[in-house]
Amino acid sequence: MACTVSSSSSSREISWNCSFLSTNSLPTRSCKPSSLSWVSSFPSVALSFTDKSLSLPPIQLNRNSFIQAAWTRRSRSELAKRPNKKSWKQRTDMYMRPFLLNIFFSKRFIHAKVMHRGTSKVISVATTNAKELRHNLPSLTDNNACQVVGKLIAERSKEADVYALAYEPRKNERIEGKLGIILDTIKENGIIFV
Repeated sequence: MACTVSSSSSSREISWNCSFLSTNSLPTRSCKPSSLSWVSSFPSVALSFTDKSLSLPPIQLNRNSFIQAAWTRRSRSELAKRPNKKSWKQRTDMYMRPFLLNIFFSKRFIHAKVMHRGTSKVISVATTNAKELRHNLPSLTDNNACQVVGKLIAERSKEADVYALAYEPRKNERIEGKLGIILDTIKENGIIFV
């Protein structure tokens, strides 16, 4: 294979004649410049190969073939195209606050449970429909029943080594009345709300 490099500038010219010889599958090169100059090394260089087996097809770049970095700021139109992408808080909240308190009030009973968000395992349960409470409480839905359920949830959570809970109120739900009584009772019995 033979390689020729030619360069031209206004002051001087340089030309290289290189020949690649393969001996025992090890290429050797002998290149001798005809003239050397610092200025002549900067102008445009034209390369020409006589061996056409090394020619590569031209590379066409597609804009969609590149992977965008995760920190790239996305425009509003891109956000509108992917509306189901969760925010950082939605993605990390399950790990930052793993134990979730769920309270349900029916017409006849009060149900409360503590769940682990990642595994969906129930850590502790307290309800006024339990056999031990159903026959001992005069009313299964009054303020006294709320205090008993809050105390039971706090005790059973401590037995399972859970000392911090998260409570997310439903839409348009106020933390007052019976719900407030349950949450206050849980706080008084040594559980932290995060």
